Amino acid sequence: MGTRSNTTASRHTTEAETGTHSFMIVGYTLKKGTGVGSFIRSGSFNVGGHDWAIRFYPDGFAESSKEHVAIYLELMTKNANVRAFYSLSLVKQGTRLAETVCSETDPRLFISCKGSRYSRSCLIARSKLESESAGYIVDDCLTIECSVTVIKESQVSETTRISEIQVPPSDLSEHFGKLLLEKEKADVTFSVGGETFPAHRMVLATRSPVFKAELYGQIKERRARHVTVEDIQPDVFKALLQFIYTDSLPDWGDLDADDYCEIVSHLLVAADRYAMERLKLLCASILVEYLDVKNVATTLAIADQHSFDCLKDVCIEFMASADVMNAVVETEGYANLKRSCPTILVDALEKTISRYRKT
Repeated sequence: MGTRSNTTASRHTTEAETGTHSFMIVGYTLKKGTGVGSFIRSGSFNVGGHDWAIRFYPDGFAESSKEHVAIYLELMTKNANVRAFYSLSLVKQGTRLAETVCSETDPRLFISCKGSRYSRSCLIARSKLESESAGYIVDDCLTIECSVTVIKESQVSETTRISEIQVPPSDLSEHFGKLLLEKEKADVTFSVGGETFPAHRMVLATRSPVFKAELYGQIKERRARHVTVEDIQPDVFKALLQFIYTDSLPDWGDLDADDYCEIVSHLLVAADRYAMERLKLLCASILVEYLDVKNVATTLAIADQHSFDCLKDVCIEFMASADVMNAVVETEGYANLKRSCPTILVDALEKTISRYRKT
């Protein structure tokens, strides 16, 4: 009888959690002149089970550096020792791109009960920060972005026998994407804004109840091989099809922030039209990520027109401070919202007044 080999394995795992917080300072010039050592603090945000905040010193942290602004990351959780690394960035308002100004790539030990609950000092010359060419301050707004990676406690897995069969990750979306690209066995063609898009009825019907009704229900498209779609741009319909087949969005990395938000807004409207709830939520999450003073009114109008209450609430919450509202009312999007959906502004104004009274 031969000898049987028994191969086992265990694994030591150190996990990390990363989170990013964006801190917008509206009315930057009003914060100046408060004195060296005076600071404003962001709302707290949770990463890795611990609360953090950004400290901003508009007149500097100390007399020796009063010609600089200072930024710190602060551990807010009490009685905690946390290993983490981080980066602090300034957001260029025109492109929405974050430019790192301070970072630590090696883990730093934050101890909440000591002075070491802070990151090392991040000093930026005020002349550089306020330079028009730098693009950090536009319409008296400054945005600081902080990315924190928290190193969690290590774990050792139970000893197990080694599997000799390696199973690759799912490639279902890859194959369906190929089906859309190669158009094999396509049985319906959509005409959208002068462009044609071959597709497969069964795939569309499986993903969208509206397509199911149109292509298999008691309406004219049931037997039609060619369907004309109105009120959707070709690029948006193409993105809609890609999501239907692959559950992913196109790579729009060549677009600037404004154009990116515009096409995502149109895609959200298309998702609502075809009752694709996950796509609708995905588009909404992107719009929330890029929400700013310039586009919040336009986004609010879309949310109201399509009864998307969760996005509507986020927009109103964003506007619900006197400083932000004062900036929003100067935008073209606000003027359009005032004409098309005047009643929705009551919610935003009431929330602003309520917050003002509390302070």
